[in-house]
Amino acid sequence: MDKLSPWDLKKAQESTLASPRRRYGGFARILFTFMRLAYGKGRSLSKFKVLELIARVPYQSWENVAYIAITHMYQQPDFARRTFEFVRESRLQQDNEQWHLLILEEMVHRKRIHENFFLYRVLPQIVAFLYYHLSWFLYVLKPSWSYALNADLEDHAEHEYMEFVREYPELEKEPFVSEFEADYGRFGSPADLFRQIGHDERIHKLESELHIEHARFS
Repeated sequence: MDKLSPWDLKKAQESTLASPRRRYGGFARILFTFMRLAYGKGRSLSKFKVLELIARVPYQSWENVAYIAITHMYQQPDFARRTFEFVRESRLQQDNEQWHLLILEEMVHRKRIHENFFLYRVLPQIVAFLYYHLSWFLYVLKPSWSYALNADLEDHAEHEYMEFVREYPELEKEPFVSEFEADYGRFGSPADLFRQIGHDERIHKLESELHIEHARFS
């Protein structure tokens, strides 16, 4: 993902906060309700960790379906090539979400935030497992349904990160130090880091929305 300048990051935040959220589908509303019940209404680093763990899942499921398609359709070079490009795109998006998760894990560890083992280790894995199969099943039935669910999740994440920065202005004054700076990027503050993550989620959402439109007309 392209890294924005501090000025562009603030403009991106303003754009997100000024834009309405997507009209979320039923599965997305169930997930967000579960998140509120299990982790509270507030925004926190630990809650974002859970969100990022789940956010990787659709890309993993699409990659799996695409590999199966390539295996059975290798006689059609054009189809196989297009599908392989889709696999590469899904892998890049999945890796981007992984960097988000690693940085959040690091921040939680450095701040010595206590996390309940079941709520933040066991339960997220169960939810991710179920979400993986839901994304996979929807994609097999109708790809646009799976893309729409992912767009809902990415839109939610985009807004949550930008709202988090607005809620905690003190983030502007803290230094950002990470072992993953060379991999993900260097930022002047955690505020800019979270703006960048929010922007990444917006790009993921737009890509899913583009796939929805392509699926409708293909």
